[in-house]
Amino acid sequence: MTVPHPAGPRPVPPVLAHPLDSPVHAALTGPHAHFAERRGRVLRYPADVTPWNAVPDAPLAQDWADAAALAGPGGSVTLTAFHEPPPADWEILFHAEGVQMVDDGVDAAPDAEAVRLGPADVPEMLELVGRTRPGPFLPRTVELGTYLGIRRHGTLVAMAGERLRPPGWTEISAVCTDESVRGQGMASRLLRAVAHEIRERGETPFLHAASANTGAIRLYEALGFRLRRRTAFLSALVPPGLGTRNPDDRTGRLEQTGR
Repeated sequence: MTVPHPAGPRPVPPVLAHPLDSPVHAALTGPHAHFAERRGRVLRYPADVTPWNAVPDAPLAQDWADAAALAGPGGSVTLTAFHEPPPADWEILFHAEGVQMVDDGVDAAPDAEAVRLGPADVPEMLELVGRTRPGPFLPRTVELGTYLGIRRHGTLVAMAGERLRPPGWTEISAVCTDESVRGQGMASRLLRAVAHEIRERGETPFLHAASANTGAIRLYEALGFRLRRRTAFLSALVPPGLGTRNPDDRTGRLEQTGR
């Protein structure tokens, strides 16, 4: 028997957002859910892992209050892929335009000189980051994924690793080279090696860069990354009087998910 179609147009399936449109949210509700701290609709990584937060695309006053409570008094809320200004009483610590780039034929390959870095190497990694300033790298950032480094005469002089992990994707981050060995191609080698690790898991590498860092962008393009979208990075200071958590407020208590 033929069943007639119901009258009227067929429903259109909803358009799903791409994981890289809000990579922090996608990571913290996906492969990195075990790191997630949540309050209301706001998510963030632990403060000693990485500073990134995820707020709704059109945050309400309550969302900003929840972000403040997660950060605590005097804390800051750091966002990417976010273009809305914070409320007027939030002091902007920095705002920078950026680019998001994705693997478009990177010649990924392991590197014989690269060594895997772990928690025992964090003091050296923090020293290298302090000298080169590639971006946020904190005492527990190494827990986010694979980090590879190159040593010369026993000293760590270059490294690169993995940070955000939206479903199907992994961000390459903390790419840095000591001034004493710049120009020797170490950053390129480590980028290819980390990209190889990511592809071996069946995922696709991507990365972020400040728009003003034209030298790094040229390097990434030469290696086979292409521009996916323009983005922005924002960090704002919690206003005085906000950020206090009430330990008796069970409905608003900070919730750690995935642990």
